[in-house]
Amino acid sequence: MNWIILILAGLMEVGFTFCLGKTKTATGHELAWWWVGFLVALSLSMYLMAKAAERLPIGTVYPVWTGIGAVGAVIVGIVFFNEPATFWRIFFITTLILSIIGLKILG
Repeated sequence: MNWIILILAGLMEVGFTFCLGKTKTATGHELAWWWVGFLVALSLSMYLMAKAAERLPIGTVYPVWTGIGAVGAVIVGIVFFNEPATFWRIFFITTLILSIIGLKILG
């Protein structure tokens, strides 16, 4: 269950980076809603990460949380914000995913 909470925390981190990206082009009320989404996702992410850290080692929790966020942010950037999907970006994201899996196996 703690790993599920940690994964949800990482997905909330992806959510707040997506909302942050949307604030770059939004205006008016739409901008305000993206900022609300950012703050809600940020708060949930921090809360869930803290809950996961109650039972899992912080040396595992923090890298997995940031890794999910980093991988997710790159994927969101490619899919939603037309960022380049170069060989090296995909290569290093893959190594990051493998490192997260390694932490799970060892943790």
